[in-house]
Amino acid sequence: MPPVLLSRTLDPLLGIFTGAFAYYLYETNPRTAPIPEQKLDSLVRWKIEKYNSSRAKRDSTAASSDADWSKLLAEAKDK
Repeated sequence: MPPVLLSRTLDPLLGIFTGAFAYYLYETNPRTAPIPEQKLDSLVRWKIEKYNSSRAKRDSTAASSDADWSKLLAEAKDK
């Protein structure tokens, strides 16, 4: 087992903080900054919009299939 730098619980927190800080510096440095369309916040917004549109599409098809199911149940009760 590798030696502990600070403590068993503080080492992972230090690693996460260091990684997040390094990514922040990468995105804000004018020399290495990606174009605005490829920054993390715009990519996350795009992914959420994509998920919401697919979810809305899925819900609309589910609502129509629920209506068909209700119609079949009504027909079965009539017989």
